[in-house]
Amino acid sequence: MDKILTSDEITQFKNDGAIFLKDKFDIDWINKLKKGIERDIKNPSPRFKSHTIEENVPKYLEDYWTWDLVPEFKDFVYNSPYAKIASELMNAKKINLVMDNWFLREAGSKSSTPFHHDISYFDMDGTMCVLWLPLQPTGKNEGVVWVKGSHLWNKLFLRVLFKDGHKIEGNECVVDGKKYELPPDILGNKDKYEFLQWDCQLGDAVIFDMRTLHGTLSSSIPNKTLSRYTLRVAKEDTKINYVGDWTSFNYRKVMQDSGYKEGDSLGGKMFPTLFEISK
Repeated sequence: MDKILTSDEITQFKNDGAIFLKDKFDIDWINKLKKGIERDIKNPSPRFKSHTIEENVPKYLEDYWTWDLVPEFKDFVYNSPYAKIASELMNAKKINLVMDNWFLREAGSKSSTPFHHDISYFDMDGTMCVLWLPLQPTGKNEGVVWVKGSHLWNKLFLRVLFKDGHKIEGNECVVDGKKYELPPDILGNKDKYEFLQWDCQLGDAVIFDMRTLHGTLSSSIPNKTLSRYTLRVAKEDTKINYVGDWTSFNYRKVMQDSGYKEGDSLGGKMFPTLFEISK
């Protein structure tokens, strides 16, 4: 099977924690995902939310775990090149779905993305990466930025709510031998970090390690509605690792109700296999 990525791109991903990929997704996929978001907004899942507190202002919207509810998303999850790309980046023999979601920031929205890393939001332990796929041309000051090398800090940070105000969930603690720390004040100490950010045209994407810190650096307000589709996947070494009830995020109950036990490998209905190298 032909390789999609170069060895230099794979090395950059391992060293930096995020990589920009030019023109890897056909415009048909972009249009399909935009149609899927439109469908989802008309008939949202129970997880649909607005992160904007103020009423009657432009919103920052999100829905997640909708891949099996929206046919356009399901098609992308199973048939786009992302799973194959992820397998090359993580040197994986098998790739399983973790979670999909989308964000839509309406023109004029003042809401923003807090600095966080995705690993703390999931009851899983292993090697995982995230696709960030903008569905409109997006300037580097209109999207999120990634803190270069932060996936190598060997730190876990408390979860941050996306709702305006960006409340930090809980206090510093140790759960199952893992220490969860307060997220660093990135915005107040910009000169201490090196940021990765790119101008993206349609078909361009960023893929990043689940441990990489990222968020909105610029205070610019978009003059057009911006949407993006994100997709988290895992290597075969990833296991279910329930981290406790110390936050308001209740993914745990959904997973347990679906029969997933501590130490289970990913698979089944919630976390299907998307790519596997033939033995």
